[in-house]
Amino acid sequence: MRQRRFFLRGLCAALLIFAAAGRVSAQMGRVNGIVKDDGGQPLKGATITAENSNIGLSYTATTDDKGRFTLIGLRAGNWRFIAQAPGFSPDAGEMPVRMGGPNPPISFVLKKSGVAVFGALGGITSKDLQNDLSAADALFKQSRWDDAIQAYRNLMEKSTALVVLNLQIGAAYRAKKDYAGALAAYDALLKADPGSEKARVGIAMTNLEKGDAKAAEDALLTAAEGAGAGREVFFQLGEMKTADRQNEDAARWYQKASAADPAWGKPIYKLALAAMQQGDSAGAAKLMDQVIAVDPVSPEAALAKSSLESLKK
Repeated sequence: MRQRRFFLRGLCAALLIFAAAGRVSAQMGRVNGIVKDDGGQPLKGATITAENSNIGLSYTATTDDKGRFTLIGLRAGNWRFIAQAPGFSPDAGEMPVRMGGPNPPISFVLKKSGVAVFGALGGITSKDLQNDLSAADALFKQSRWDDAIQAYRNLMEKSTALVVLNLQIGAAYRAKKDYAGALAAYDALLKADPGSEKARVGIAMTNLEKGDAKAAEDALLTAAEGAGAGREVFFQLGEMKTADRQNEDAARWYQKASAADPAWGKPIYKLALAAMQQGDSAGAAKLMDQVIAVDPVSPEAALAKSSLESLKK
């Protein structure tokens, strides 16, 4: 009963935090959008940059697996938005941004480029790059782990700019339960990009999968204390605390994940599920409504809608 009382207290605090966050976010410019290729498919990992030369500010976001992105904190004024992805010609446009209200969403369509890419990518043509990446990804999807690892490594040998492929290599090693190989891949990425949050999460998940829960938690807590800590680290800590049935701590980490990315519905949905399990239907409904409001096209929004229908019955 004492644990339930503490958890409900934490949940009430979460509702107050989310309400306050809503008031704050309404006072700053926010722009959502989507990036697709010229075949209509969403582009994951595309980079969106917002620049305002008048005030000397710029912001960057990366698209998720649905091609979506969100930029928060933009001041009122005219902003230039640039979308870029390896193997595609960049696209750009300008739009006035206002604060305290919704801005129209931005859509980018990036066309595949067949010209040679120089600089960090050496002499690889973007067409060859996309073909090789597609082939490697196909091997990964077929669970041909060793072949996929070799294909990704071949790509990285052609260009050090593709060091991020160590994430896929790490995932392949984890799938075949070669945890030493996975950790080596994530460490290689961190050497090239010390701020890679996904690599740090990968290290934690690898330790968890090999049965070292303490090492996993220590890795995440160390990452959470860093200046560049983001939503993935906080969310995974929430997941670990949920698995350990430390509900109050789990709620705290889910709150931090949502604060790091207010447009991400996943941690809010987790809090809603916890509220339902505790019998707090009213609190769960409020959180479900928020999932739908902040992340309307996400899988969690669809689940929230279904859950709301059940709550109303």
